[in-house]
This record gives sequence, C-alpha cells and structure tokens, in this order.
Amino acid sequence: MPMISKPGLAAITAAGLFILPLVGTTGAQAYGAAWWKRPAPRPTPTASPTPTPAPTAAPSATPTPTPTPAPKPTATPTATPTATAAPTATTSPTPSAGASGTPTATATATATASPTASPTASPSASPAVGASGIGCPYTGATATAVRDASKAPYNAVGNGSTDSYTAIQKAIDDASAAGGGVVTLPAGTFLTNGHLQLKSNVALKGAGSGATTLKAGPSFLKTSGPDGGYPVVTTHGASNVTIADLKADQSGDVLDQFNLSGRLAAYLIDVRNSTNAVVSGVATTNPASYSIAAVGSTRFCVQHSSTQVTTTGKYDQLDGIHVLSSTFGYVLGNTVDQRFNGNTDGDDGLVAHTMTSAPTHDVTYADNTVRGGNNGNGMQLAAGNGDIYNITIRNNEFWGSTEGIRTGWYDNQTGRVHDVVVGGSAAAGNTIRDLVPGTGAKGSFPSGGKAIWYFAAPSVASNVPSAMTVTYNTTCHAGTPPMSVVSGGNNVVSDNKTC
Repeated sequence: MPMISKPGLAAITAAGLFILPLVGTTGAQAYGAAWWKRPAPRPTPTASPTPTPAPTAAPSATPTPTPTPAPKPTATPTATPTATAAPTATTSPTPSAGASGTPTATATATATASPTASPTASPSASPAVGASGIGCPYTGATATAVRDASKAPYNAVGNGSTDSYTAIQKAIDDASAAGGGVVTLPAGTFLTNGHLQLKSNVALKGAGSGATTLKAGPSFLKTSGPDGGYPVVTTHGASNVTIADLKADQSGDVLDQFNLSGRLAAYLIDVRNSTNAVVSGVATTNPASYSIAAVGSTRFCVQHSSTQVTTTGKYDQLDGIHVLSSTFGYVLGNTVDQRFNGNTDGDDGLVAHTMTSAPTHDVTYADNTVRGGNNGNGMQLAAGNGDIYNITIRNNEFWGSTEGIRTGWYDNQTGRVHDVVVGGSAAAGNTIRDLVPGTGAKGSFPSGGKAIWYFAAPSVASNVPSAMTVTYNTTCHAGTPPMSVVSGGNNVVSDNKTC
C-alpha cells in the first residue's frame, strides 16, 4: 500500500539517522477513504478491468457488521479482548498484556465423536519456537476425533480435476455438529469450486504443505464466500479453529480475478471475526488478494507458513500476512516472498493495519524472513482511523524491497501509531538488508530506500508516531542514512549498526 508525500522538512544527520522536526508538511498526497482504489497495474490483454469496488469495512474484534468507535487509548494502553465462543467451547479470559508479553489464556473444546469418526489423532503438533524464544500461546482446535474427507461417506478426490468442495465442507459440518474434531486430507490436489468455511472447534489438516493442496477450481468465481469475497478457506466467526499442513492455491495465475467485485473483501486464507485461531504450516500460492489475513480477530497465530506472489501486471494489493483490526496475535517464523521468481505484483510483506476506529494492538512479529514486493515494503504500520499500538517486531530479516519498515497513513489519518518496539535488545534486533532501487513512500530511491522510516501523517502533521523504540537493529545496503524517525513523541533510536 504505498503512498507518496513530499515533506520538504529540514533534516539533521546523526549516527546514520534523520531526525525530522515536528512541523507541517507540504505537497502531501494521501489516499482518501477508498485507499484500495489506487490505480492497479495494467492487466493482461485478456482482462477486462472494471473499477474496483470498495471492500467491506473490517469489523471490530467482536464480530459486528460495523465496528463502533472506540475511545483513543492512553500512551501505554492495555486491552482485554472478549469473545463468545461456540456453545461447545470454554474460553478463559485473556489478561491485558503488552506486545512483548505472552498472554496466558487458552481456549479448550470438548467433542464427542460420531460413529464415523476416529478418536486417535491430534489436530497438529506444536512447532518449536524460533530464535526469539517466542512460541504461539494459543491452542486452536483441541478436539481429536478424526474424519478423513477422502473416505466414505465424504469421498473427496485429490486428483486435481474432481470438485471436492461439497465433500470437504460436509466433513467440516459433521465435525462441528459432533462438538469438534479434525478433518484430514491426504496427499493430493483437491479442487474446490466453493469457499470452505471452517466451524468452531474444528481443525482442517493436510499431510503437509508439500503434499496436500486445496486449489480454486474453474467455477470458483461463480459464487462468493460468506463475507462477500473469494477466500479458499475462511473461519467466518468461528472459535477454536486450526488450519494446518496444507497448501492453498487461489489460482490467481489462471482465473481472471482482476478488479472482481469482492476480491478484497476476503482473502486466500481468511481468519475473520475469530477467537483462538491457529494457522500453522500453511503455504499459499497464486494469490489474487492478501495471502493470509487476520481480520477482526483476537488471540490468533500465523506461524511456520509461507506466501508467494506469482504474477506480474495482473493484480495489486497482494500483501503477504496482513493483520487488520485484530488483537493479541503472533506472526512467527514465516517466509514471505513478494517477488517470487521476479514477479512484480507483490505489495507489503507484513502489515499491521486499521481502517475503521477498531484498533490493531498487542501483536508480535518475530523470526520471519520477508522479501517485500515491487508495490510495497518489507513491513508497514498502516493507520487509518484506528490506532496501532503495542506492536513488537523482533528477530526478523527484511530484504529485497525498496523500503524496510515504515509507517503509512490512510483514510482520515486520525489513527495513532505508538508504543512499537523494533528490536529492543541485543538478542532481539532485526536485520534489514539489500534494499533495491524503486519508488517508495516519499519519492524515488535510485540506490534503495530507508531501512526504517517513521514519519508523521501527511495531512495531519500533529499525528506523529510516538513511543517508538528502534534499537539493536542491523542495516546492510540501505539508503543513506538508513533510518529516519520523526522527532518528538518520546521516540528512542540507539545501538543500531550498519554493515
């Protein structure tokens, strides 16, 4: 989601850092309320683009059609998200915690197996923690009764040509009706002409991301998902859910989804309005929108997964892992490649984002390897009308985009970005390297852009990122100087180095 503005501000250089004085900007160009309508890349000759309609506004963490405005938090706010789980689930409350804390709440579900279910398997193993020592504290689905969707009475066929949507969805529905369980898919390519909707207390598990593929079929675009968009899998309000050990293929390379109505209303893997959701060991490919998104959700993990952008000149807004108006989440140990094989449709690699007044807060991004896209950055903190705060970014490697980590401003630009830690200790620093020439947030960078760039909202100059800690990070082959952080707001920049 790049944007362009011209600050025209004086700058002073100190230890490789620009400190920008807090004054008004001039010549600012900012997106309006419909920021997603920015001009898309020229489509392929076969495409017949129509104007992109506005996507459905993201709901708040508690599923409601339209989020109600929330009061602005204090400088160091805390929040206790609440959610109502399915009748078969019991959920313990989550304490308030900072982004670097580890919430201790878990959610559990009980299930009674039906005669067709086997009670012997677990939803998924817990992957080892990464170098940061942070692991996912949430369980996802815990019921263990197994239904193999490829066997009777479901009989999904993984031959890459038979539509298995009805069979897989029936297995999910039956597992939910029985109180929960694990729906398994063996190795194979399972075509789906519909949008799989996960239910509470159910895990959908393949035989591995290199073995089991869910692929959008030729009739995939004849219907839309429950939220109006085109996800391969959506959680759509479910609690205690897991998606694990499979590949999801949105067929964006072969289906013409350019400017399709609802394309941005739901995403390839769509964790939406959910509580206690885990996405683990999932690979995504051929996206036509965001690859993995958490929208209006709380207590979620996206871990040990991968995304790839595989098209050029066909789509825009192809973010990797996108967190929108969601809270108490973990994005851990993922590999995001927004320029896979030189393709240029990729946008931001990681995103923390708000549109409505519903905030994004208490989210940790750790141990990820991210190559940002031609249209975006390694990571963006993209504030609309809601605040973004208590964000921890540690032990990540960002590379190959024009800019590394930056702020972005959209809609009315009233949301505040504050209390963000990038690095924070000698053991937690990020590496931002090999930035490439291109056009970034504030102009052209013939030698690569900034590794870290925090700037005030272009149309609301008093809206300055505050309480931003940028310490113990390493930048290599970035712009000169490699970091720019606006002055004021108790921002701390120290102990960073170049190589």
